[in-house]
Amino acid sequence: MNPQIVLLCPPGRLDALMARQLGIALEQHLSQGATRLIIDFKHTRYISSHGLRILLKTHKHARANGGGLKLCGLTPRLLEIFGMAGLDRVFEIFETVEQAEQAFAL
Repeated sequence: MNPQIVLLCPPGRLDALMARQLGIALEQHLSQGATRLIIDFKHTRYISSHGLRILLKTHKHARANGGGLKLCGLTPRLLEIFGMAGLDRVFEIFETVEQAEQAFAL
């Protein structure tokens, strides 16, 4: 993993409480100057609308500062949720962390 890239792996369900905790972690990284973020969803079974809003906010902030937010490891159910919300066209989604990391090098 590139040390200039922050990797987060949220566990279980990103309901309102867990999404809030993820949001706090993301805000801390952004406030410390991180702009290249990857979230690996391999251990995540569900994401709420609150979680989706946090991802959008983080994505906009990172892009405005020359970076981005890339997602990977989404289960078929999570891919369906992102697709229904139209967010599969907003976020870059990869199968693996390595692919997401390589996308930052392009």
